[in-house]
Amino acid sequence: MPHEFEVRKDVILDATPEQVWEAIATGPGLDAWFMGRNQVEPRQGGRSAMTIGEHTEEATVTAWEPPRRFAYRAESPDGAVFMAFEWLIEGREDGGTVLRLVQSGVLGDDWETEYDALVKGWDMYLHQLGQYLRHFRGRPATPITVVGPGPGDAGELWAELRRGLGLDRAPAEGDRVRLTPDGPAPVDGVVDYASPDVLGVRGDDGLYRFIRGFDGSVALGHHLFSGDDPRAAERAWQAWLDGLFEASEATRRQLP
Repeated sequence: MPHEFEVRKDVILDATPEQVWEAIATGPGLDAWFMGRNQVEPRQGGRSAMTIGEHTEEATVTAWEPPRRFAYRAESPDGAVFMAFEWLIEGREDGGTVLRLVQSGVLGDDWETEYDALVKGWDMYLHQLGQYLRHFRGRPATPITVVGPGPGDAGELWAELRRGLGLDRAPAEGDRVRLTPDGPAPVDGVVDYASPDVLGVRGDDGLYRFIRGFDGSVALGHHLFSGDDPRAAERAWQAWLDGLFEASEATRRQLP
């Protein structure tokens, strides 16, 4: 049965409140670190939208108080199912900013698994926001979202991903790496995020994310700051992901 929930997160960012506002309350700002492609109508009662692939989720802006408070809410026609977000921005004496997030809503029958995925997802995205503000602030971004099925076993999934990226071991945060996927251009960078579900690499011109979904799927959530053609980059990464797991599945079928 549906289950109401609430997630609270806060993060200290090396940026001014105005810079944080631009990152969380504008379409180009969100495109540089969050999911999909985004639009925000800058007023209370305005429309916000996030598009991933062919799917667009719309919401209504419920608070617009720059650079202090931004909130939006999406709900079903009867209001029984909803998802709401509130961002609170507070400047610090040292010139940084505290950003607080409250997400609330209704999850489905498997709400505990979904809730755990939300908490872990926000840990990654808020870290990613910090990386954007520190290393790429103000640069226009090309968001790349690619999703595909993966093997159910986490160990097998990460072994295949590492093989496809040219990594001979599981890297740790702070390691310098060179990714050599077949198709997309090589990436030289540093591992800025590593967890059981995510490998994140920061290159000179992009944030690269390889994510294991809670349902066993694989998602690539990259943000490129090099001016690349978004469709060409997305096609290249999709072909790489599809070919990676098609090859591993064919190998498994040949085993006795």
